[in-house]
Amino acid sequence: MDRNRTTGGAAVVRPRAAQVISGRPWTDPALDQAVTAVGDRYFRFGAHVLAESRADPEVRSLRVEALAKAAIGWSGGVEALLAEDPRNPDLWLWLGRTRVEEAWSIRPDGRARAVQAAGFTAYAKLMRGAREPLLTAAELLPDDPVPWESMLWLALGLDLDREEKDLLWERASARCPTLYGAHVARVVSLSPQWGGDPDEMFDFARVAMGTADRADPRAALVPLAYFEYFVQLRSGIIRGSSSWFTPEENRDVAAAARGWFEGHVPHPRTIEAHNVFGAAFHLADARRPARQHLLRTFGRPSALPWTYLGGDAVHQYMKACRHLNVFAD
Repeated sequence: MDRNRTTGGAAVVRPRAAQVISGRPWTDPALDQAVTAVGDRYFRFGAHVLAESRADPEVRSLRVEALAKAAIGWSGGVEALLAEDPRNPDLWLWLGRTRVEEAWSIRPDGRARAVQAAGFTAYAKLMRGAREPLLTAAELLPDDPVPWESMLWLALGLDLDREEKDLLWERASARCPTLYGAHVARVVSLSPQWGGDPDEMFDFARVAMGTADRADPRAALVPLAYFEYFVQLRSGIIRGSSSWFTPEENRDVAAAARGWFEGHVPHPRTIEAHNVFGAAFHLADARRPARQHLLRTFGRPSALPWTYLGGDAVHQYMKACRHLNVFAD
């Protein structure tokens, strides 16, 4: 049976597990409609849905990320709306985050050395072009943490100095200490594959988990940190199962999972957290908890952590679900 909850006054319908809905790891029907509208090049509905989220940073963070990904290659549509309404903080935020996502989508593969220089020039230009819109959004809504969260990804993409990354994190966390998306960006920034220290990364994830209440999905930062760590150790791709998590590491992930309960009104990032835990338990060959968490994704895979496994995220998700008979009921 499908379960419902309410976010921002709208009923949220959870799909059956047998449905696989690519690129939409949420239970937010307004966002589903907005992403579809943006895909059809109707940007005004996306702007409306983003404006509705100003009072809830968690919903706003999720929505701008999703709308930015939907607008990749079409940021001009957001710019056209800005020409009509140049003091709109939602549009500046959306434009800035879209440019960040557009840049990430063309980031050169380090192995393609022949095209790396030209590709990096285009990538860096796009990424730098996101800074001014995000700063404008932050100026127009000074209490909004989401522009600062987006700038954490910009700082990562441009490999800015540690001091600047720390400052951006401080500005995001000062405005919303629990913001899940900002915490994910911070874990990635601290990871060894991005020049960070694994001990600091794990310490950050565990402190965040320890300060979270039971309904806060930041417990998933612990398995996320393991994925970042494994990718660095294994040269970019995690393959197979059983050999990744040692018994001690599996106990660490299990302890994090026990400390999280999604509650009667699940967090906007609940589906993402279940994806992270489900993938981690799957790789640890812990079938029962893996299946429990993947059932709670309701057929909605998130990019992280499945892209860590190499190839298409949906393919990796479906492969794990079939292995665990998630689609059998």
